[in-house]
Amino acid sequence: MTPAETFSALLRGTAPLTALAPMQDVTTLQFMRVIDRYGGPEIYWTEYFRVHGDSRPEKWILDSITKNPTGKPVVAQLIGNDIPALVRNAKLLQKFPVAAIDLNLGCPAPIVYRKCAGGGLLREPAKIDAILGALRDAVTIPFTVKTRLGFESAAEFDALLALFAKHPIDLLTVHARTVKQMYRPGVRYDLIALAAKQMKCPVLLNGNVFSAAQAKQLLAETQVRGLMIGRGAIRNPWLFDQIRAELRGDKIKLPTGRDVLAYIHELWDNEITPGVKESAQVQRMKKFMNFIGAGIGEKFLHDIRRVATTADFWRVCGEFLDHNEPMELEPAPAADPNLAAIL
Repeated sequence: MTPAETFSALLRGTAPLTALAPMQDVTTLQFMRVIDRYGGPEIYWTEYFRVHGDSRPEKWILDSITKNPTGKPVVAQLIGNDIPALVRNAKLLQKFPVAAIDLNLGCPAPIVYRKCAGGGLLREPAKIDAILGALRDAVTIPFTVKTRLGFESAAEFDALLALFAKHPIDLLTVHARTVKQMYRPGVRYDLIALAAKQMKCPVLLNGNVFSAAQAKQLLAETQVRGLMIGRGAIRNPWLFDQIRAELRGDKIKLPTGRDVLAYIHELWDNEITPGVKESAQVQRMKKFMNFIGAGIGEKFLHDIRRVATTADFWRVCGEFLDHNEPMELEPAPAADPNLAAIL
């Protein structure tokens, strides 16, 4: 089967699905390779392709499609507001082995939404309506949408659902926060349950999924088709396998400290670019450690954020992880507001 056919078959199935959320500068070919070695999800999403007047799909993002090492379907995500350019890029991407074309209506980064792209489009329903119509006409494989509950307020969600229901999309992924909320507390899973009930297409739940037990509960309470996980998968790459075990009724396997240390070594080996400065390599890894550290503890986060050399990076990792005790890797309530923002 083609990736699109595989994706469609997964959507028609009955077993709950898991997907890796698209995260800019994270869900690269290299990161997909690492995550898949730990079991991985059933479906992957690319980083978003930036679409504007004269843009073409970025080669490094295309690599995660053309060099896909997982054997699982990869969905290509677009971000932008220029309708002819979106249509042109969607047609170009369909020449590659993509499972679906996805429209990003959820990115909360100010640099994005101020340009009326990503989550910024949620302020312009008429524009969304036109984009959805144009892309649906241009896309001959599955066409999907990833959104948030609204821009300013979750009260916007009813109108957005009606807009999405107007178009024959194949999957709707809903992040259970507003754009202005970013990643702060207050997820509204009840509204995702409403989407799952009202939409004719399948719905994926996204936002703050952090454990297998919680995932099982969310699936039961919302009746969604599956779960899309981002930061939780960076913190705990075993999470997808743990969720599948929980749903089967099997015992959950917890990684030891040394297992986590080995995972960080894998990330290091896959994320390092030959010839880059040591300081740049360490800074690159800190991006991942912010998320992994949320499952280790605030003292670890405090120390790892202050390292500047490779030797100090591995010294701190060894101090906290060179042991064989099992680790749940679940985020603890954070007194540090910087930690709370990444959970």
